[in-house]
Amino acid sequence: MKLKQFNFKKVKSSNHTAIRLIKSSKNEFGLVVSETQSKGKGQYGRKWISYKGNILVSFFYKLDDINLSHSSLTKKNCFLVRDVISKYYNKKITFKSPNDLLIDRKKICGILQEKIEKSKKQYFVVGIGLNLIKSPNIPNYPTTNLFEITNRKINKKKFVKELKITFEKFLSKYYKTN
Repeated sequence: MKLKQFNFKKVKSSNHTAIRLIKSSKNEFGLVVSETQSKGKGQYGRKWISYKGNILVSFFYKLDDINLSHSSLTKKNCFLVRDVISKYYNKKITFKSPNDLLIDRKKICGILQEKIEKSKKQYFVVGIGLNLIKSPNIPNYPTTNLFEITNRKINKKKFVKELKITFEKFLSKYYKTN
């Protein structure tokens, strides 16, 4: 399964853009990649602080043939992202329910998932904000980034490509390709 990639310099939020693409086009599977976002969203309506150079992406896919619960998909998506991070950082990466990834008890990644409907079809949008080169300073909430913990520059395009391939492999297990 191949995901169509949509690249942007700036969006309000990658999830908002993915939802707009679902509603205004015939694309049922895709990946939104943005350099920056002005109104990034976090869990429970919180603001996601987005720095240029970090990973700001949203995957979207039709749910019709995926027989997994919302909570199972949440866990699976966290594992998929963790697997890609593990290619660059080989120590323990933990989860903070429902969808944060932590290294040494510091947040490195947040995943925001939304379910929407179009023409009686269900879609899942998986927004991923990963601190690649810079982490926000949030009172009483420690954060980190991959550059800080690995002390090496990581190619953003390569990281996004690895995420895309990982999600394509996952989705290929659930969709029959012609």
